[in-house]
Amino acid sequence: MKVLIDNGHGENTPGKRSPDGRLREWSYTREIANMVVSGLRKLGIDAERIVKEDTDVPLSERCRRANAIYKETGKKAILVSIHCNAAGNGSFWMSAKGWSVFVSNNASSNSRKLADCLGQVAECIPVPVRKQTPGREYWEQNLAICRDTNCPAVLTENFFQDNKEDVEYLLSREGKEDIARIHIEGIVKYLGL
Repeated sequence: MKVLIDNGHGENTPGKRSPDGRLREWSYTREIANMVVSGLRKLGIDAERIVKEDTDVPLSERCRRANAIYKETGKKAILVSIHCNAAGNGSFWMSAKGWSVFVSNNASSNSRKLADCLGQVAECIPVPVRKQTPGREYWEQNLAICRDTNCPAVLTENFFQDNKEDVEYLLSREGKEDIARIHIEGIVKYLGL
């Protein structure tokens, strides 16, 4: 199984940062994506980032890349798209906080299973997990990166880049290690290793 890691947005994407400018989503998600890929590879799992550029790569191209790899691997790939959430436009500190995982409205049972695995690991760490429905680890939303990819796919929103406490946590060594661990251990759990 090949694990595809999508780090959302690019340095040229407007907004997508904390109000004080200390956290920039494009840079942060690439750092986490590299930690996840490295951690998975240390465990002998084939993993790669599908966006190696620093600039924004359109969703259609990211989906095309994931679908091409899924086809090349004989339908043996999964995708995790890593993001930071925001409640506002990045100009002001907001109160929404916590971690969440999303699947598309048309999600396969494997996408839902992958989301469940990530959510269960997050709760065990523990970090505050936001839920759309009590008793269900994931949110359902019409997200292109999940909807338009052929492989099992989820999108994680790793806390809020416009919540002061969340940003402090995200930028801490503990926070970065926890976020990487959620992804690595959640993927390992999904793969049954």
